[in-house]
Amino acid sequence: MMRATNQKIAERKLKLRKKLWPDVCDQELWFHKTSKGWLTVPRTMPLLMRIMDMLAPKGKPVSATYFDLWCRTYDDSFVTVSKPREMAYFAGFTGERAHYTWVSRIRELEQLGFIKYKAGTSGPVNYVLILNPYGVIQQHIQSGKLREEAVNVLQERMIEVGATDLDD
Repeated sequence: MMRATNQKIAERKLKLRKKLWPDVCDQELWFHKTSKGWLTVPRTMPLLMRIMDMLAPKGKPVSATYFDLWCRTYDDSFVTVSKPREMAYFAGFTGERAHYTWVSRIRELEQLGFIKYKAGTSGPVNYVLILNPYGVIQQHIQSGKLREEAVNVLQERMIEVGATDLDD
């Protein structure tokens, strides 16, 4: 039933896309089934990242660092840090303090509960385990660290996409 519904939605969207942009061919678009380098990302990720930044100390956003970690997994929640300076750059940090700033964001992500890390040959941050962000956010909700608005918006989006991670 769900597959048939998804197929109908896809067909309607394709029909509308072709009406709106009749001159654009498929070769100009980016599809995960025909391109390499894709991974699974929850539909709530932009909102989860915004909530992470709300929880982080003012002026120290962590979401870009978190997203780069996420993009380096193979759907196994585990990252081996072999190029920390590259990761700092991908997270938006440049200059002499880039690596230091990146490590500080990693530490903040761990303090907030979103990741765990261990030392290794690449330094104090060599292995990173990404925890289920919904469970972490649930803990922050229970401790009263999140505004009601953020909680309500997250719950609405989760219902919209069918995510049940915060359900009892």
